[in-house]
Amino acid sequence: MRRSSGAFESPPACEKLQRTGALQNAGATYHSKMRRILFLAHCGHLWYQALMQILEQMGLALGLASLAGLNLYLTVFLTGLLVRFDALHLAAKYQNLEVLGHDWVLIAAGILYAIEFVADKVPWLDSLWDSIHTLIRPIGGTILAAQALGNLPPHIEMIGALLAGGAALTTHSAKAGTRLLANHSPEPASNIVLSLAEDITVVAGTLLMLLKPVLALCIFSAALIILWLILPRIFRVVRRSFEIVRNKWRAVFQRATPATNAHA
Repeated sequence: MRRSSGAFESPPACEKLQRTGALQNAGATYHSKMRRILFLAHCGHLWYQALMQILEQMGLALGLASLAGLNLYLTVFLTGLLVRFDALHLAAKYQNLEVLGHDWVLIAAGILYAIEFVADKVPWLDSLWDSIHTLIRPIGGTILAAQALGNLPPHIEMIGALLAGGAALTTHSAKAGTRLLANHSPEPASNIVLSLAEDITVVAGTLLMLLKPVLALCIFSAALIILWLILPRIFRVVRRSFEIVRNKWRAVFQRATPATNAHA
């Protein structure tokens, strides 16, 4: 039998209270989960921004170093022009590159590039010019990379500087080795074609790394890996070429020595 309402709650009232409590618990659980998801999404966004900033600065640093190994002065001159005439609006992380747009830096880079533009197209003079820049280009590439890395943590800057020096030395070695091979050809057209191709590569690479630094990081990294694979072969061919030239000159001197002794 049902007791009076004063002794027990009616079954409908109990069910209503239970449903209300369950809904409150579900709502609290839902809000807690949503706060957790939003917090994780915010943290993920911050990590993504930090990672993209590092990748962009690494791409710019690697690009500057790699192109400096091909033509240091054109890389500085072109980047400085883009900064000087506001064609490139530097973000806060790239403010260290603003020095490239200084008038005296542009004048010095322009004069040196004009000299290299001529020397780079004359057989054997280009190889002499490359030998002089064996240390200059890697050091210049490392300095440019250090400027591009800006305010990253010191350990990342150190790693970036080491990679930049290696990248500049790699591209410089590839250029110098290719030029030595081209100098064995009797016509000067190959030197001119190679020089113009290198200048075009520097212009295209500079625009790519400034507009799409992450893509530039991927492309330059792949190019450096390919160069590391083919450089030993280039140097072996260069060594054989020098051995052939040395043997030819030795044969010429050996033929000339008996003739000189006979006249004596």
